[in-house]
Amino acid sequence: MKEGWEYRKLGEICDFRSGFAFKSNKFTKIGEPIIRISDIQNEEIDDSNLVYFDPKSYTEDLSKYLIYPDDILIAMSGGTTGKIGINTSNRTYYLNQRVGVFRENKKYLNHRYLFYFLHTKSEESLKIAAGAAQPNLSTAQIKSFIIPVSHLSEQQRIVDYLDSAFAKIDAMKANAEKALNEAKALFQASLKEMLEPKEGWEEKTLREVCSLITDGTHHSPPNNESGKYKYITAKNIKIWGLDLSNITYVSEDIHKEIVNRCNPRKGDVLYIKDGATTGIAIVNPLEEEFSMLSSVALIKPNKDVLSSDFLCYTLNSPSIYNQTRNQMDGAAITRVTLVKIKGFVVYIPPISEQQSIVATLDSLKSKVDRLQANYNKISQECDALKQAILRQVFE
Repeated sequence: MKEGWEYRKLGEICDFRSGFAFKSNKFTKIGEPIIRISDIQNEEIDDSNLVYFDPKSYTEDLSKYLIYPDDILIAMSGGTTGKIGINTSNRTYYLNQRVGVFRENKKYLNHRYLFYFLHTKSEESLKIAAGAAQPNLSTAQIKSFIIPVSHLSEQQRIVDYLDSAFAKIDAMKANAEKALNEAKALFQASLKEMLEPKEGWEEKTLREVCSLITDGTHHSPPNNESGKYKYITAKNIKIWGLDLSNITYVSEDIHKEIVNRCNPRKGDVLYIKDGATTGIAIVNPLEEEFSMLSSVALIKPNKDVLSSDFLCYTLNSPSIYNQTRNQMDGAAITRVTLVKIKGFVVYIPPISEQQSIVATLDSLKSKVDRLQANYNKISQECDALKQAILRQVFE
């Protein structure tokens, strides 16, 4: 124990309570705002997707569940158990179940000292909460956290040190993010400019310049974590390429059924046509055969007229992407149909010009990819450095 410090249970010097079980069938679009776990983002309250309630719908006294400006919140269940956020706004909200709020005894605890301390408990919170189908952290467990307590003047000195150190770390991360965003903006501007129709470009529908436009199986087959043939769905297709981190597989018999109507080959275009990520296109990088779900369309351009890379950039361009999003139909699952995809209008320059455009865009995209990897690396290093500094202070 550091000289002049004592270790106390958090519940002895800090009031803590969890939220009220607001009924989801009583959520409204106007009224009093409710804070759920999903509303705690980046250590703050994100009010972009709030739900509300009408106080007349409840007979209980809900005043004790109010969240005031500067209150510290914690997620008490799910995969983000232990996540911390502060109400940095001037608004008051109501606390939903499985979200907790701290109110420190100011005789013993500096507010930001408590905030920094709670960051050291995130990993422990997840360990405590693990082991159940739905991870949970109880009020009693949170109140039993042991916190080192020094004089308020010493706590303020620690807060000043951490504020200064973290500001420098955040600046490093912000610089990397700025460079990344500038590269992304340049790529998007170039994409729009270079694909703008010019004299000599032909106006065609995809139906006219593709040998095949189809989609995968319309019946979700049994698929497993191992097998002979990869099973590609919309979740595997990202704007940056094919994501095989959560791939599943189908049997040979199932694959034979699917591949008879949908036979993707390396260099074909894969295009998301169903769901929230509709409109993203990639060029298939795989040499091997695989099966696809109907959420993904397979597009085989006539290579002597239209290159796959040029088509992919065209489909991902703002004009086509927005056109696709506006043509989506459906209730439970929104989608763009194959008929509409076949009718997409594209503007096609000569092959040599396509190759030149693709080379330029590939170079810009490569820079974006490098800066994205650099940002991810710096972000992880900054988070690790913050945790190391916090451990040094509080352990």
